[in-house]
Amino acid sequence: MFFARAKKNPNPLLLLAFFFLATFRLAAAPTGPTLQFDYGQGQPQKNAVSKFMYFVPLISPDPVSVFTNAGNTQCARVLSLACQTNGNTFVATCEFEFTGTGFQQNIFDLTAKIKRRQNELQNGGIIKHALAAINVTGTGSGNVEIAGVITNGVRQVNQVRLRFNSYGHTSPVTINLKDLCYRDGAVQSENEMVARVNMLTFKRNSGPPKMEVSLASIKRTDASDGLWQNFLGGLKGVTANFFLPPLNIEPEGQQAMLDFGLALASKKSGFSFPEATRLKVSASAKP
Repeated sequence: MFFARAKKNPNPLLLLAFFFLATFRLAAAPTGPTLQFDYGQGQPQKNAVSKFMYFVPLISPDPVSVFTNAGNTQCARVLSLACQTNGNTFVATCEFEFTGTGFQQNIFDLTAKIKRRQNELQNGGIIKHALAAINVTGTGSGNVEIAGVITNGVRQVNQVRLRFNSYGHTSPVTINLKDLCYRDGAVQSENEMVARVNMLTFKRNSGPPKMEVSLASIKRTDASDGLWQNFLGGLKGVTANFFLPPLNIEPEGQQAMLDFGLALASKKSGFSFPEATRLKVSASAKP
C-alpha cells in the first residue's frame, strides 16, 4: 500500500528537487566565449579577436585548430549601433574595430573531406578551392550589417554581413585556398592561393546553409608582395567574385551568426556563442 500511495501521490519535495536539477543542467550547458558590447559608450569593452572570430569553428564542416602568436594583443570592439525600422522590416549597422598587434589563424583539417572524396580523387578528380585557413592579421575597421523582419513585435534576423574594409581600410582578413588532387599515389596540394576578404554574408534560407565570400584580391601564396603582383591580385579578386561559389557551412554556425546579429540589433550588452564542437586546438603559438 505504501508504494502504491507513493506512486499515486509523488513527494512534492522530490518533484521540486528534480525540477531544480533539470534547470541547473540547462543553465550549465556548455557555451563558447561571450562578447561584451559597449557601443562606444561608457567603459570600453574590448574582446580578444579570437572571441570575435569564434564563429569560424562553428560554421566549419571540418575540424578547426585556432592559433594566435605569442604576445598577441589583438582586440575587437563594437563602436556604434544605428537601427531603422520601416513597417515590418528593420536594418541595423554596427561599426567595429580590430586593434593591437599579432595574428590569428583558423586552420581547417581537410582529412575527412579528402576521405569522403577519395574515390573521386583517385579517378582523376580535383577538389577545387578547398578552404584551408582563415586568418586575421593586425588591425582593421569594419561593420556588421543586419537585416530582418518584425512579426507581432518580435524581430527575426534574415541576413548578417560582416564587412572588414570600412572607410577604405584594407581588410585584415585573408583565406587560404588550394586544389587537392591525386598524384604519385598520394593526395597533393596544388595551386595554393591567398585571398583577401572584404565581406562574409550569412542568410536565412530554406536550402543548405551557405556563406557568401566577397574578395578584394587573390594571388598565389608564393607570389611577391610587389605593386604589380598586388595589382594583378586585385583584378583576380574582382573576377573571382563572379565565380567563387558560396561555401557550405554548418546549420548551428549559420544560426549562431543570425543570433549574433539579433543581439547587436537589439543592443544587447553581450552575446555568448554556442560551444564549437569541431574546435580541435586553441593555442597561443604559431603552428
